[in-house]
Amino acid sequence: MVALENLALVFVAGLVTALATGIGALPFFLVDDFSDRWNVVLWGLASGIMVAASLFGLVQEGLSYGDPLLIVPGLVAGVALVIVADRVIHAADGVDHDAATMEEAGFAKLVLILGVLTVHSFPEGVAVGVSFAELGIAASTETIGVFGVALPALAVFMTIAISIHNVPEGVAISIPLRSMDVGEWKMVWWAVFSSLPQPIGAVLAYAFVTQARAFLPIGFGFAAGAMIYLVLSEFIPEALEIGADLPHRGWQDLLTGGTIGVLLMAPLAFL
Repeated sequence: MVALENLALVFVAGLVTALATGIGALPFFLVDDFSDRWNVVLWGLASGIMVAASLFGLVQEGLSYGDPLLIVPGLVAGVALVIVADRVIHAADGVDHDAATMEEAGFAKLVLILGVLTVHSFPEGVAVGVSFAELGIAASTETIGVFGVALPALAVFMTIAISIHNVPEGVAISIPLRSMDVGEWKMVWWAVFSSLPQPIGAVLAYAFVTQARAFLPIGFGFAAGAMIYLVLSEFIPEALEIGADLPHRGWQDLLTGGTIGVLLMAPLAFL
C-alpha cells in the first residue's frame, strides 16, 4: 500500500506546479488593451513559448525516459487530438472561425485552447509523480529537506522546473483570453484550471510509478504534438489575421514575439 502521507506530499507538489501557471496571468492586471501590433507580438510570444516548451521541455524530457521511437506515436496522437477537437467544436457550434465570425467563434476557440492545454498538462504531472519514486525509502537517494521533510532531490528539482515552465505557459494561455475580453481574475482561474490535471497525474504516476515510467515518452510526445499543432493551426493564423493591415502583414512582429518566447524557454534545454 502507498502511504497516505506520501500521496498527500505528491499531490501538494503537483498543486504547486498548477498554481504557478496562474502567475503568468498576473501581468495582465497592469495592461488594459493592446494595439494590433502588440497583439501580433503577443501571439508570437505565445507561439514561441509553446513550441520551445514542447521541444526543449517535453520532447527532451521524453527522450530521457526510454526509447526515442515511442515519442513518435505520441506526437501523432497529439496532432490528432487537436484536429479531432477542432472538428468536434466546429460541428457542435456550427461556427466557421474566419474573420467575419470571429466574435461568435471566440468561445469555441477558447474551449479548444483550454482543452488541449489541460490535456497536455497531465504528462507534466506524471513527471512530477515519477520523480517522487524514492520518497520514503531510507538512504536510497540524495534528499533535500523542505519544511522539515526529506524529499528526493530529483523530486524537488522537477517540481521547481515544471513550476518555472508553467509561468510562461500561463502567459501563453492568457494572451488569447485577453483578446476575448476575459476578466483578469478569470484569466488567473483558467490558467490554473489548465494545469489542474498535474496534481492528479502526479498522484497516479507515483502510485503506479513502474508502469508510468514505461509510457512517459509517449505522454511527453503526445503533449508536444498537441501544443505544436495548436500553434500552427490556431495561434499563427490568428496573429496574421490581426496583423493583416500592418507592414509586411505582421510577419516581422510575429517573428519578434516568437523569438522572445523561444529565448524565454531556452533554459529548459539545460535543466
